[in-house]
Amino acid sequence: MLDCYGKTGTGFVTMVTGSAAKKILVVDDNPVVLKALAAALEPNGYTVFTAHDGAEAFHIVRREKPDLLLLDIFFPPDVAGSGNTWDAFLIMRWLQRMDEVKDTPVIVISVAEPEKYRDRCLAAGARAFLHKPVDPRKLLDTVQNILSHRMDHEAPELTINFEL
Repeated sequence: MLDCYGKTGTGFVTMVTGSAAKKILVVDDNPVVLKALAAALEPNGYTVFTAHDGAEAFHIVRREKPDLLLLDIFFPPDVAGSGNTWDAFLIMRWLQRMDEVKDTPVIVISVAEPEKYRDRCLAAGARAFLHKPVDPRKLLDTVQNILSHRMDHEAPELTINFEL
């Protein structure tokens, strides 16, 4: 997206590149949780995709290349018959093997005991662990902090000034 600003009377034009809405993939087997997280994120300018299991998440990640993933830890047995037992750890390992998404940050959101799983999730590559039910403000703060940290390492926004 490109935003252009200027005053032709002065001959001065400023062009600033903007950025498209950040894409977030939410992966959880509970449709209520998917709707609640999407409802918290979408009004804040995020494009949200949802998946109810690892197989669906893989298809969306390949197609959409999200900027961030929100993952539950555990999922019911694979109904697609692929033989995989999906969990956040398997999904994170898969992401780390794909060059185009290996640096995609992950936030694990789970009802699982934080004392038991937080360190394991962080060691597996998650950037944060949030316990359900998640406070919407805490979710937004965590998402914004992680995405802004990621953006600090990307190319800076381009501003060009020139005389007409």
